[in-house]
Amino acid sequence: MSDNSKAARNKQLALHGFTQFAAGNIDVLRTLLAEDFIEHSPGNPSGREAFIAYIAEAPVARARLDLKRVIADGDHVVMHYHMVTDDDPRGTAVVDIWRLVDEQIVEHWDVVQPVPDAAQVPQGMF
Repeated sequence: MSDNSKAARNKQLALHGFTQFAAGNIDVLRTLLAEDFIEHSPGNPSGREAFIAYIAEAPVARARLDLKRVIADGDHVVMHYHMVTDDDPRGTAVVDIWRLVDEQIVEHWDVVQPVPDAAQVPQGMF
């Protein structure tokens, strides 16, 4: 499989998973994450079952997720989105980086930043 077709397939898988998760289907992670999934975010556990249990209780599981862009390159897919919860109307800017192998996510990194007052970012966060 060429790098372009691998990137396109990985992007499709990540988009499907994101769409399902954003709609409240946490179980999609059971097929998308590898059993020995590695998590690089501080405080988040590695391993598929431990990560799913953790994320099911995290604010992201109840948030509105507005996907802004997706970039795919070979084994990696990058998603940039706006996460908004009822108690935080400004929300959070999130960039997730996923590495996929054999159509499963094997690693995850993220960058998370609270969205400041609009006056602080005249060009916007997104």
